[in-house]
Amino acid sequence: MLNSQQQFGKESEALAVQRLKKKGYKILEVNYRTRLGEIDIIARDRRTIAFVEVKARRSGRYGSPKWAITAKKKRNLSMAALCYLKTTGQNTAGARFDVVSIRFKTAGPEVEIIKNAFELAYP
Repeated sequence: MLNSQQQFGKESEALAVQRLKKKGYKILEVNYRTRLGEIDIIARDRRTIAFVEVKARRSGRYGSPKWAITAKKKRNLSMAALCYLKTTGQNTAGARFDVVSIRFKTAGPEVEIIKNAFELAYP
């Protein structure tokens, strides 16, 4: 049984998948886990593999969700992405890190897809 925060996260990721598909992304993996970290969504956008982090907020109290990705999170995402590329034999594939920022407002969710949100952050 999921707690309310986990349920909110699942719903946010489902909304992100829906919006990415509308933009032409082909979803390859959801919640890809390695011992190095987790990637919310892995998708193909034309010839590029997009490693997508989903950030959502119920209110604007703590600022925009897109600014909530820490340096440590970027490193973990980078290591998990490199692991995915190596494991799937796609070491030479073009890749980038995208962020889907979701802010739930009274009028409905405000979704922003940010391509190339950050660079590979390897220690």
